[in-house]
Formats: sequence, C-alpha cells, structure tokens
Amino acid sequence: MSGVRVAVGTRKGAFILTADGSRTKWDVDGPHFGGWEMYHVKGSPADPDRLYASQSSGWFGQIIQRSDDGGRTWNPVGNDFRYEGETGTHQWYDGTPHPWEFARVWHLEPSPTDPDRVYAGVEDAALFRSDDGGQSWGELAGLRGHGTGPAWQPGAGGMCLHTVILDRDRPDRIITAISAAGAFRSDDGGQSWRPINKGLHSEGIPDPAAEVGHCVHHIAAHPARPDVLFMQKHWDVMRSDDGGDSWREVSGNLPTDFGFVIDVHAHEPETIYVVPIHSDSEHYPPDGRLRVYRSRTGGEEWEALTEGLPQANCYVNVLRDAMTVDGLDPCGIYFGTTGGAVYVSADAGDRWVPIVTDLPPVLSVEVQTLP
Repeated sequence: MSGVRVAVGTRKGAFILTADGSRTKWDVDGPHFGGWEMYHVKGSPADPDRLYASQSSGWFGQIIQRSDDGGRTWNPVGNDFRYEGETGTHQWYDGTPHPWEFARVWHLEPSPTDPDRVYAGVEDAALFRSDDGGQSWGELAGLRGHGTGPAWQPGAGGMCLHTVILDRDRPDRIITAISAAGAFRSDDGGQSWRPINKGLHSEGIPDPAAEVGHCVHHIAAHPARPDVLFMQKHWDVMRSDDGGDSWREVSGNLPTDFGFVIDVHAHEPETIYVVPIHSDSEHYPPDGRLRVYRSRTGGEEWEALTEGLPQANCYVNVLRDAMTVDGLDPCGIYFGTTGGAVYVSADAGDRWVPIVTDLPPVLSVEVQTLP
C-alpha cells in the first residue's frame, strides 16, 4: 500500500509525519532543528527521498537544509542569496524608498521533474533558483527589474515572495505572488515578467485596480489545468481561467472572504478549499468555529466542513503555506494551525482527525505521496 509523508514547518522546528495509505496511524518524527523557525519544508515531486527546508533564526540568519533520506538526516547546503546588480529601492509603508534587503526564505518550490532544481521565494521579494540541489543560488533578477519593483510595498508580514507555481508541461512558465505587490508571470524561464492582476480590486491603495500593489495571500492550480488559477487575496477569493490574464471573484456564500490558504483537490480540478478568517485585524475563525470550506463548482457555491474540527472557542489561524493535498484516492487534505494542531481528512474533507495537537505554531504543511 502506498503511503504519505507530511513535512511540517513550525516556529520551533520541523516535524515529519508518516502513514500508510489508510492515513489512520501516524508516526511523528521530530523536532528537527528544535528551536529554529522552519518557514517552509517541502519534498521533491521528482524524488521521494529529497526534501528541502528553510531554517531561520534572528541570531544566526538563514540556512537551507536538504535531506536525501526522507527527512531522517539533514545537511546544510548553499546560502548565497545575493541580489543581482544595482539593488535600488522599493517603497516602504509611508511611501519613502527603502533598500532591498535579504531577510529569509519564505517558500521553496522543487521542480516537478528535476530533484536538483529548486526555486526560493524570499523577503525582500525576489526569486532565486538552484540547479545543483541547493548548493548554489542565483537570482532571476528580471522579476525585480521588470519595471514595477520600486512600487512594491511590504504586507503586514513583510514583503515576501510566497507562491511559486511551476508547469510540468511548460517548464518556462513560472507564476509567482508577492505580498503586497500582486501576481506575476514569466513565459521564458524567469528572464522577463509581467504583472497578472487585471480584475483584482483592493481598497486602501491609491488606485484600487492598479497594475501592482495588491496583497495576494496565496495562489493554487491543479497540475492538469495550469491555466486555471485560484487565489486567496487579502480580501476576496478569485479565479482566473487564462493563466492570470484576468480574474473574477468567486467568494460566493463564504462567511468571510478573508483568509490565507487555498488549495485544489488532486483529482477534481473544480474542487477547491479555503479556511475563512474573521478579518485582517482579527486572525481567527468567524464565531470561534474552525471550518474548512469546500467548493465543488470552482468557487460558485461553498459548503462548510466541520466534522472533527473544534466548533467553539477556537481562535487559531491557518497560515498561507499550511494547507496541502495528497495524490491518493480518496484525496487527503491536510492543514496546520497556529495552535500547533495538524489535521487530516482522508475523504476529501468530509471528516477530520488531528494527527498531532500540541506542536509549536505551524508555518507550513506539505505532503509527498510515497510509492
């Protein structure tokens, strides 16, 4: 029977959760790098033994770790994240210029076909790539340099490049998202870029329909339909059917359209999942009830999924990289909370059970389906 490996990044270490295909009995291994912030831990789709991890500390800075044995052991690899050329400035909250400064790696995205190629989205917003398993890194500087970079501003969590979507069949297609700038696409492997924010509307910026300046929280796509994108924005759940060239709102009957995570069912490209959060100032579920919402119609209608989730006095958050889906049938859905719980539904969201409940605050949840 095939199985799953769930990599969990937390504020105080990384944890590896494994189970067979039934997803009922779990082994919990960790913490790895106890006490360190593990912003993102993700396995390679091209090699079930390869994982990458972003390890960060205010004292010791940023380290990229790599495992070649499924997370049992780890080795530090390259850490040469240097902006190319004249770095210039971007816009700060008050409109004054601020120099581009490297703070941390927010997101690691391994190639779907090459275990040695991996992308890193960083703060301040830039995209890096390694072609040697993380040993060395180079910036895809066309993103910051394409023209609108000086107008980008940090979101509440910093100016982070947090989403990287790769297309298995079109390796030159890369889609990224930045808070608070918006979504961008390259069709030539990262040499040139353009904003893909038409249809987004954001209050609180000088031009609510501006080309850049939108606080995008996360974007997801089904691998079989890479031109259909689903976005959780600062407010609004959005959909694009043309690779981001245009967007329309699909918030429908959600109790609130604020949130951080969004993901797509592994076998049903029109089935998507979000976790509504009360507001941008109150980062907890509406009414203190933890509910995942599922749409089987690509966002037109939504249903609350509550069985097994706390429905009273629950005031946790679910952060942007803290939801994922596996490739088994039925599809498994996973998410982690800032309260330290990691939940799984082995039946596409109908029923939930906690895998663990008392981890440090969860920053990321990613899964590998194992042979």
